[in-house]
Amino acid sequence: HLMGTPFQKQTWDALCKIPYGKTRSYGQQAKNIGNPLSHRAVANANGMNRLAIIIPCHRIIRINGDIGGYGGGINRKKWLIEHEEKNR
Repeated sequence: HLMGTPFQKQTWDALCKIPYGKTRSYGQQAKNIGNPLSHRAVANANGMNRLAIIIPCHRIIRINGDIGGYGGGINRKKWLIEHEEKNR
């Protein structure tokens, strides 16, 4: 049972639609939910995701390709992205 605002739930739903082994930028994800100027709000919603393995917030990176933040730690986020890329 997800508990969050309608915006957070919309953001989390969009995360689930990112294919395994692929990444998106915060800006791309904001556009995907129909709110292209909300990249910071998307980042905040990702940070509030309490089901990080089920709702794959690790697939969101910075527009320049940098990893960005992750509640589980940058090393874990990097490992998850690399693992998915190798095993897709």
